[in-house]
Amino acid sequence: MAKLSGLLGAWLGLLLALTASAQAAPRVITLAPALTELAFAATITPVGVSSYSDFPAAAANIERVANWQGINVERILTLKPDVVLAWRGGNPQRQVSQLEKLGIKVIWLQPETLQEVVQSVRSLAQWSPDPAQAEQEASRLNAQLSELQRRYANPTRRPVFLQFGLRPMFTAAGNTLQNQVLKLCGGENIFADSRVPWPQVSREQVLTRHPQLIVTVGGEQQKAAIRAFWQPQLKVPIVALNDDWFSRPGPRILLAAQSLCRQLQSDAPATAKKTVSVD
Repeated sequence: MAKLSGLLGAWLGLLLALTASAQAAPRVITLAPALTELAFAATITPVGVSSYSDFPAAAANIERVANWQGINVERILTLKPDVVLAWRGGNPQRQVSQLEKLGIKVIWLQPETLQEVVQSVRSLAQWSPDPAQAEQEASRLNAQLSELQRRYANPTRRPVFLQFGLRPMFTAAGNTLQNQVLKLCGGENIFADSRVPWPQVSREQVLTRHPQLIVTVGGEQQKAAIRAFWQPQLKVPIVALNDDWFSRPGPRILLAAQSLCRQLQSDAPATAKKTVSVD
């Protein structure tokens, strides 16, 4: 009987310990889809997310507390988060400052380089229920980045137009994460010198800069629309990337980089192939 009592006590102690551990997991809210992806990469399951947080699949079942119109301050307070992850490029400063004044800890995250994406995952380890796993994921992402940098250390260089939309038509300047990905893969952004991060450009401005390739987001339908838009003046290859991979500053930006580098270099002129590093 004493032995049985001891076993029951041990099991009860373990159950209590596991329960306490689960209760101690930090409560995190994310206010942008990319921040949701960064949180999950750090093994954090948020208690509240923004609209369009659709990756990974588990994010679809989490309560929405923010959208393009703003954030639901009252609901966020009700959820009693330990920390709120905010995006400086998209969340309203006034409402986020209101959260801070009400005693909510806010961390602003806005990765502007591939290395900062990796570092963002590593920095979130302190809020993860499994910090070691978060560190491991950050190391895995860093290894992917290092491999890309090694593989494409000497790529073929070509002038490229980063095209987002048709009417109006926007592009990305040199101080954007998208431009860094393009540069890694051997693309020379024809609007890298723009003073505005996301300038609206005209058809004539693009044609005068003579791009040899267009990079956009979407699928075959988007490629067909862009091809028709530029006929007959501009007949160049078009590379279409997954929109969420390339547009969001989250872990999947490395998937966009892998896809872009592979397509950009495999499509490079044969006369320049000798400059591409090979395994």
